[in-house]
Amino acid sequence: MDIGKDLVAASATPLVLAILAEGESYGYAIIKRVGELTGGELQWADGMLYPLLHRLERNGFITAFWGKSETGRKRKYYRLTEQGRDELTRHRQQWSVVDAALRDIWDSQIHPMVQGT
Repeated sequence: MDIGKDLVAASATPLVLAILAEGESYGYAIIKRVGELTGGELQWADGMLYPLLHRLERNGFITAFWGKSETGRKRKYYRLTEQGRDELTRHRQQWSVVDAALRDIWDSQIHPMVQGT
């Protein structure tokens, strides 16, 4: 399925915040986790993720730090801040409203009420 750019962009911030709520991570692992969570439907590239991570860091939602990978190479890790947790809660509430509205309208189209009974 080809997921439209607008939906991908709208879901990017809450997805990254939710992934980092699971624990600190690094770029490639975040991209991999998005693929896992979406059954491979969303395939992000570095060019999409890193500008988002930098924006989230500028806004105080995440912090970045250098650590070492299992192989000893330096790797930049990202961690959710308290402000980021608050932002994730805000996104969760907004997406719940949108999800409920879409489910209601789609369910009514699948199961139209029988008129005149």
